[in-house]
Amino acid sequence: MKRQTSKGGRIALISIIGVILVLVIFCVIYINDYYRATDIISEAILTDENVSVLVSDDEMVFVPQDGARAGLIFYPGGKVEFSAYAPLMRELADKGILCVLVKMPANLAVLNMNRADGISEAYPDIEKWYMGGHSLGGSMASSYISKNAEDFEGLVLLGAYSTADISNTPLDVISIYGSQDMVMNREKYKECGSNLPVDTIEYIIEGGNHAQFGSYGAQSGDGEATITPEAQLKITVEQINSFIK
Repeated sequence: MKRQTSKGGRIALISIIGVILVLVIFCVIYINDYYRATDIISEAILTDENVSVLVSDDEMVFVPQDGARAGLIFYPGGKVEFSAYAPLMRELADKGILCVLVKMPANLAVLNMNRADGISEAYPDIEKWYMGGHSLGGSMASSYISKNAEDFEGLVLLGAYSTADISNTPLDVISIYGSQDMVMNREKYKECGSNLPVDTIEYIIEGGNHAQFGSYGAQSGDGEATITPEAQLKITVEQINSFIK
């Protein structure tokens, strides 16, 4: 009986180790399967007479050389390399908005929703702050701002919706998405519309899709854009700049 028990224990132990190994392998594969930024970002992170760019391992800060009228903390989309949003941040900084683009663990904002903690305090000269994000990053930004609404002026959602209720806050909100976006769940978007203030601005980019808010190429399941990435970037910058004014 003892031999059978010992043998059964070894089999159980081997089974547990096997399951753990499978989970570890799955996690490694999942973490390394993400959308990488294209080469176009190399120009976006260069400092010039208009914008100073500070790059570290966990964030990129785009500082207007002539001073900033507002600050924007931006959460990247799920499984997208955070630097893919450098061109967007660069263009916004050129309009006078200090932009802090943050990196997320395993490229998933859900793993560090409170990543924005302490950022605004690092730039005391900026009086007005906004949160923003793309896709999953937008949802996590809305969850964060729902708990810290008194510290922000508004929220920028790109191809995203808010699962947190901020409808009774004084926050200004703009929601931008492309007409060809096939990644964002439209039913969930409509369902969560009641979570936003009644004066939320909605802007649909005709011909735009989900992936072209960043610079990481085509995204699985997305619709085919009928406008160029440059055109979608320009429209997005115009809308956000007007909103923050």
